[in-house]
Amino acid sequence: MNNKIHPTAIIDPAAKLGANIEIGPYCVVGPKVQLADNVRLFSHVVVDGRTSIGAYTVVYPFASLGSPPQDLKYKGEDSALEIGSHNQIREYVTINPGTEGGGMLTRVGNHCLFMISAHVAHDCQVGDHVILANNAAIAGHVSVGDYAIIGGLSAVHQFVRIGAHAMIGGATGVENDVIPFGMVKGDRGHLAGLNLIGLERRGFGREDVRDLRSAYRMLFAPEGTMAERLEEVARLYEGQEHILSVVEFIRTRTSRALCQPRNDEEKGAA
Repeated sequence: MNNKIHPTAIIDPAAKLGANIEIGPYCVVGPKVQLADNVRLFSHVVVDGRTSIGAYTVVYPFASLGSPPQDLKYKGEDSALEIGSHNQIREYVTINPGTEGGGMLTRVGNHCLFMISAHVAHDCQVGDHVILANNAAIAGHVSVGDYAIIGGLSAVHQFVRIGAHAMIGGATGVENDVIPFGMVKGDRGHLAGLNLIGLERRGFGREDVRDLRSAYRMLFAPEGTMAERLEEVARLYEGQEHILSVVEFIRTRTSRALCQPRNDEEKGAA
């Protein structure tokens, strides 16, 4: 199997290890853990609980994955944490498993980057290519769409949805749902337009960006109700997947309100 395990590491015999795994000094791996091929744990990593880690994921020192959730309602149920492949999990990151009240599962996708001291709480659903910058924290039951970025020192309230390709600025408190492609900033986060830099970096064409900006202005215009504006945008941009994903996101019922622009000036800033 060509595994390289340091003699000071403590690996429970019941843990399931793939091939070409590296486990450094003073790591601890629990009995219900599954590590896929080519996983690397640097020194002092703890992986516990019913946790699986996908291939080529790298975990840096002092990260803690799969320890019991920080939820007083948790009573020791055998919940799970699933972490996908090709992730980078940096120093002091904590990711907790699910709870009975949230579906028993926390899931992290592929190709994500969790910078130093980031936290993913119980029952979160994190997509692919997501970035949590240093000290960013997402509370329980949060969902984060593909390619979303959460800036350093930011905090996301429980049950909030962060749409795909959204950008949360640094030191932002996010209390409400953030539309796909949205840009949110402020100590109490408000919608400040679209994540135009992210759209450019990910290869969206000029026409796509132009239409998204137009649809954004219509959705958050002062005239009419949100329901009326949603119907109009859906009609005008029928067949345009990116815009319809925003429409469906807003239509989906949730326990949190929708993050909105702060004033008329910012409504036109997309």
